[in-house]
Amino acid sequence: MLSVALCTLRTRWVTYVGSFVALSLGVALLAVMGLALASSLDAPERQPERFAAAPVVVQGQDTLSVPTPIGDRTQKLAHPRAVPEETVAKLRRLGTVVADRSFPVRSAKAPGDLVGHPWSTAAFAPYEIDGGRAPRGADEVVVTGDWARPGERVTTDRGTATVVGTLASRGFEDAVFYTDARAAVLSPKSTQVVVKADAAEVREVVGGQDLQVLTGTDRRLADADPDRDSEALTAMNAMFGTAGGVTAFVSVFVVASTFAFAVAQRRREFGLLRTAGATPGQIRRTVFAEALVVGVPASAAGCVLGAYGALALAAWVVDGGLAPSWFTIGDFTWPYHMAFWTGLLVALLGVIAASWRAGRTGPAQALREASVDTKAMTWGRWLFGAGLLLTAAVTLGLALVSDPGELLHRKTYVSRPMLLITAVALLAPILVRPLTRLIAWLPAQLPGAGGMLVRENAAAGIRRTAAIAAPVLVTVALAGSLLGATATLNEAKATETREQTAASFVVTPAGDAGFDAATLARLRATKGAVVSATSSSAVYVLEDGVALVKSEARAAQAAPLAKTVHLPLAAGKVSDLDDDSIIVNEEWEKHTVGQNVDVWLGDGTKKSLRIAAVMTTGTGDNGAYVTPANAPGASVDRVDAALADGADPAAVAAALTKAGGHVFTKDQWVRASRPETDRTTRYGFMLVLGIALLYTGISLANTMVMATSDRVRDLAVLRLAGATQWQVLRLVAGEALMVVAVGGVLGLLVAGLNLAGMWSALGLLSVWSPVMMPWSELGATVGACAVLAVVFSVVPAGLAMRRRAVELAGIRE
Repeated sequence: MLSVALCTLRTRWVTYVGSFVALSLGVALLAVMGLALASSLDAPERQPERFAAAPVVVQGQDTLSVPTPIGDRTQKLAHPRAVPEETVAKLRRLGTVVADRSFPVRSAKAPGDLVGHPWSTAAFAPYEIDGGRAPRGADEVVVTGDWARPGERVTTDRGTATVVGTLASRGFEDAVFYTDARAAVLSPKSTQVVVKADAAEVREVVGGQDLQVLTGTDRRLADADPDRDSEALTAMNAMFGTAGGVTAFVSVFVVASTFAFAVAQRRREFGLLRTAGATPGQIRRTVFAEALVVGVPASAAGCVLGAYGALALAAWVVDGGLAPSWFTIGDFTWPYHMAFWTGLLVALLGVIAASWRAGRTGPAQALREASVDTKAMTWGRWLFGAGLLLTAAVTLGLALVSDPGELLHRKTYVSRPMLLITAVALLAPILVRPLTRLIAWLPAQLPGAGGMLVRENAAAGIRRTAAIAAPVLVTVALAGSLLGATATLNEAKATETREQTAASFVVTPAGDAGFDAATLARLRATKGAVVSATSSSAVYVLEDGVALVKSEARAAQAAPLAKTVHLPLAAGKVSDLDDDSIIVNEEWEKHTVGQNVDVWLGDGTKKSLRIAAVMTTGTGDNGAYVTPANAPGASVDRVDAALADGADPAAVAAALTKAGGHVFTKDQWVRASRPETDRTTRYGFMLVLGIALLYTGISLANTMVMATSDRVRDLAVLRLAGATQWQVLRLVAGEALMVVAVGGVLGLLVAGLNLAGMWSALGLLSVWSPVMMPWSELGATVGACAVLAVVFSVVPAGLAMRRRAVELAGIRE
């Protein structure tokens, strides 16, 4: 059988080029993903940055820890606590204590992520002055980098200051240093201090308190966002995992489709082998041997390609900000083993159905069979196609009944399309004939026989049409489902914002630190407006006795809140909110009005609050509401202003603008706060859809070349019947476009079903917004598929027809 397989590959090499390339790319991508994953798991321990030269750092409580039967559950506090003054006084007896402060600074000329610190902390990085001197007055600063020079006056949201010195950048931040006194005015709260003393003595002083004493590499925890590297690597691994899963899925899909079409083309050949005495098992082993002969070199080539691709991918993710700057590909071998054997397994899995069908070919059946496909649907396709379709329907129904919010999670709307894509692809032969007749109905009515021939050829060659339409189906379905899901979710969130905003104007602070007391007083004194000042906070609740759940919260006074927002209440009233109560949503374990719920506030204080009202779940952004008394440490970061009866909107807008901050009308606020897909998700989808489109191109090119080569004699008969070469080529191009249209319609059907499930889930969560289908992206995808299909069908046909029609009509099969 191996010798027969080798002879077949030598004779029909065109048939297997696409499978070889697709499998090689799949193995290469798996090797790249494996190498990236292994390198991220072997990440070096992050070193301290701002406090690399600090002896000891004492940090206030920034983590909430709650004991449970399965161990302590922890969450980062929304408002970390400061080191108590009495503790600071005791530490001063041990040595010098320097209070650290960090606050955002905005300037048109400066980098966008500029951050302010007290000058005394510069020595702990350590920073060194490379020009000028240290700041001495309240209006003097020292900056890092070269964006400003000594002597320059810079205007910031913290006031105008003179640059008196510059520091060599250390790469991890863009900083501006004020005098210690000025920094204390700009940022009164300090959550950590540096102590120049023995670490053991410091621990003795702070013992028994919820404070951290940081030394050695633990000092990195005092840096801004110390978990950013691990979070970036986690997000990157999720992206690579998704891409790897799609790669494996599409690889099996393409290889299976290619081998199934190849087997269908060789029915007469298998019939001849059966007539010569070959058993069904021998036929199956022949097909498996062909897959093995293709799979081994393809997997090996993929591993070599992956070694180079991993280096390029590492550079791409670092340049794109998806991975830390230190991220590189390490020296690992297991990803190559994993990729190689997975590629071989994919090749063998892809031919299981094809080999079984080949083995069932009767000795004389294929020799008598006409070219028209009469039994394209086997019992296996019926069984698995219907089973997967039923599974998709049942799991969707269960999710809608039990937990509609699950359908809004990325892992769900990325994986669910796979079920429907496979089901529709298996059942495609049922849909091909009616679809082709429907799509080609109008062209068939036009003068001439071209439209009719396109329709009949596509309808007669069901296997060929289904095989070519399959990769188009995958790409269109993935593009529509993934991009449509994110667009639909973003539109739902924008709808929530629009419906919940009852204020005529929304005011936000000029900087990131919130409104100062003077500006807030001016805004509240605005004539003709009902002003509601709110702040961002969080509350924590222990659910099921073991899960410590963080819920975003906004702090506001009940009376003005009721006049400036329309909360989606399922029960209760906003006006019942007071210092002893909370507004929750239906996602909470306890969500009955009047019940008491134990929560931890944003600073870690435990409190029992009565549920005053309950909101619907929505898209998941309906957090809790508390009063300012239950949001200690939170600064006002948003002011809603509703017009009083008879007030002039223009006059109110002018007064708000004069008071300070950025003033938005309701429509402007809805547009400005419209959510956008985050960068990691966007890059992940680009990677997934790029892989799908690449495979579609390979599969289309391979299958179209196979199909066109197999029909050389049919085209020659058309020439002998009087058709010109250009008429034949137009017919071939028309058939290619017809098949792409069939695949596009089936893909659109899958995407529509997926988005309909998401729309139903949103409705059950009380969010009624339209489904957003990414028509422009789908149009570009179908257009690219159409170009590939036409090129790789017309070019082989044109090359074949350079010979005389009589010679082509008599060519051997």
